[in-house]
Amino acid sequence: MQTTNPPLIVHLIYRYALGGMEVQLTERLNRIPEERYRHTVVSLAGTDREFVKRLKRCDVAIYDLGKQPGLGLAAHVKLWRLLRHLRPAVLHTYNLSAMEYGVTALAAGVPVRINGAHGREAEDLQGERTRHRLLRRCLVPFYDCCYANSRAMEAWNRECVGVPAGRSRFLPNGVDTDRFMPRPDRGGAGAVVGTVGRLDPVKDQATLIDALALLQQRVAAVRLIIVGGGPCLRELRLRAQRRGVAHLCSIVSRADVLPLLQQMTVFVLPSLAEGTPGAVLEAMACGLPIVASRVGGVPELVEDGVSGTLVGPGNAQALASAIERYLCTPWLARQHAWAARQAAEERSMQASADAYLAMYDALCARKLRAERMVPQCVEL
Repeated sequence: MQTTNPPLIVHLIYRYALGGMEVQLTERLNRIPEERYRHTVVSLAGTDREFVKRLKRCDVAIYDLGKQPGLGLAAHVKLWRLLRHLRPAVLHTYNLSAMEYGVTALAAGVPVRINGAHGREAEDLQGERTRHRLLRRCLVPFYDCCYANSRAMEAWNRECVGVPAGRSRFLPNGVDTDRFMPRPDRGGAGAVVGTVGRLDPVKDQATLIDALALLQQRVAAVRLIIVGGGPCLRELRLRAQRRGVAHLCSIVSRADVLPLLQQMTVFVLPSLAEGTPGAVLEAMACGLPIVASRVGGVPELVEDGVSGTLVGPGNAQALASAIERYLCTPWLARQHAWAARQAAEERSMQASADAYLAMYDALCARKLRAERMVPQCVEL
């Protein structure tokens, strides 16, 4: 018999605004059946109301704790009170920035606690900081599951952080292949190189601008589109001016990236660190050859020499050479673009949502009383 009041999941995220992890979360919420789970999103430090419009479900409440920089003990108190009021079955926190609140959830009596590793911090790209590792290790016991969205991150979680095998999972990102599709005819667009991502040092769009400066000497009429917003906007525009490519470089911020992706000839991800980047999946679904840094979970998405080209991070010369190869060899670009689309079709967004749903079901079946369990639960 179906319950009339499905279990509530509270998703705790640092900031609910445009970003790869936030897009993935929103798309999953849109696909999980309303009769299975209710959802609430809690932002520690801000919410972009325009981005919230991506939620198709009208039953998802949004809260902002207004956390200030620093230790933020007041945020713990606010969250504890909110959890006591909402009485969720699950607290799902994202990344290290929200991981400490598993302690607060335990104190508030939340039965199931989950943390997701979707990437590392900009100041600790390789996960080598002793303080960060120690903090993660101390917080792991407060969680029933610590998953990762790439095999590389899952292995790091287990080997370096000490997540027990029984509490570790791999949950890959997905992409909406019905929406993100190749444009039938890109004729007349010219040589358009593009990237999508937050304008943040870890995304390293600066190196891509340096690569554009090299490319303009080799490829006629090449131009660059950088899609995103963030703290590095002014710095990137100044860099483009200093490199003499400001007239070839457009930096735009918009929620709907599909029309811009469909203008591109080559997609580039110059990041210094990544989990499983949703922007790359969207570009692959649009049938674009990929040039990307060989970091994090990127090699799990892009097969070097098959669906794209992988290069070392921070190397403008290598980026420029890889991009030039696609622009000057159309048959190779088409071949890798086709392979990219085929690979994207194996990672549907619905499959990703189903994997998260299975995790929620299994943990709720283990920890909640029988009357609070959803139907058709499975055991781990």
